[in-house]
Amino acid sequence: MEKQKEYDYLIIGSGLFGAVFAHEATKLGKKCLVIDKRNHAGGNVYCKNIEGINVHQYGAHIFHTNDKHIWDYVNSFVEFNRYTNSPIANYKGEIFNLPFNMNTFYQLWGVRTPAEAKAKISAQINAVSGLATNVEEQALSLVGKDIYEKLIKGYTEKQWGRSAKDLPAFIIKRLPVRYTYDNNYFNDKYQGIPIGGYNKLIDALLHNIEVKLDTDFFVDRDKWSSMAEHIVFTGNIDQFYDFRYGKLEYRSLRFEHQVYDEYNHQGNAVVNYTEREIPYTRSIEHKHFEFGNQDKTVVTKEFPEEWKPGKEAYYPINDQHNDQLFSQYKALCEKEERVIFGGRLATYKYYDMHQIIASALTTVRKHFKEAVQV
Repeated sequence: MEKQKEYDYLIIGSGLFGAVFAHEATKLGKKCLVIDKRNHAGGNVYCKNIEGINVHQYGAHIFHTNDKHIWDYVNSFVEFNRYTNSPIANYKGEIFNLPFNMNTFYQLWGVRTPAEAKAKISAQINAVSGLATNVEEQALSLVGKDIYEKLIKGYTEKQWGRSAKDLPAFIIKRLPVRYTYDNNYFNDKYQGIPIGGYNKLIDALLHNIEVKLDTDFFVDRDKWSSMAEHIVFTGNIDQFYDFRYGKLEYRSLRFEHQVYDEYNHQGNAVVNYTEREIPYTRSIEHKHFEFGNQDKTVVTKEFPEEWKPGKEAYYPINDQHNDQLFSQYKALCEKEERVIFGGRLATYKYYDMHQIIASALTTVRKHFKEAVQV
């Protein structure tokens, strides 16, 4: 008879998917162990307290959703504030409001009415003919030359590390254009930041659950796999299968955090730098996320980079080559009986935070329903 394992579930990765799954499984009476290769829990939503400010260590994380169930769920662990994302763009010293709205169009052309703005954009769009085959053609066909050259081209080329003419058109499926004076970036009904930072959400989700940090599953895979009846894996899917079909591609990010001995450095939480010559895509002043009044401030510059093993993988590159490669790994996943795959890296898909949480809750419902039926 096989010896009973110490844990019901080994959860690899303490980001939102892993933390939500662990929380819900524990509520159902399952014994869980969460391991993470980093020295902190929370994955990319982790915040570090610097000068009394909750600094988003891995880029700006602004929670937004239209799903009241998800909003109520996260607020049951920590109260969220009323932060509304209203970024601005800096192009060679010129400042523009985002998303593209009447304020942006006034700043670009001096137009004051929706009719004037529509006429200006339509005239530039009409200059483009034929089917878009790359990002440049796609953007020009959607918003015209001025918006593309000042607010899209340089930012997108930095983000993906290649010319817009070499990027597939599907990267820009649509560009939201609003003919109102509204700087609210997201259309979602609910948005905000956890009061006290995202660590409060993660700590509440993982309360009374065993967590081991600085623990890399792949260093002693057999040992960790043998400890639990089931595995929940949220890491790189190709690594899980020892790169059997080859390595999937990602984009990575590098962050530079700087403390300023001043109350307010840039006047906004998020400033996008849209010219190609500035190497970072945006700068983030974290205190504005929580309406802070600290004497000092912390600003983070975000530099996109090519991913290679050893760096953190942030964005899957969902082109034809990588999607085909992932489909081969996905076929392996579907044959697994004791491994559950979830999160951005394991499913090779870009998710927002609310989507990750919804995915984790759906996975829990499906998995435990099937387990009960068996």
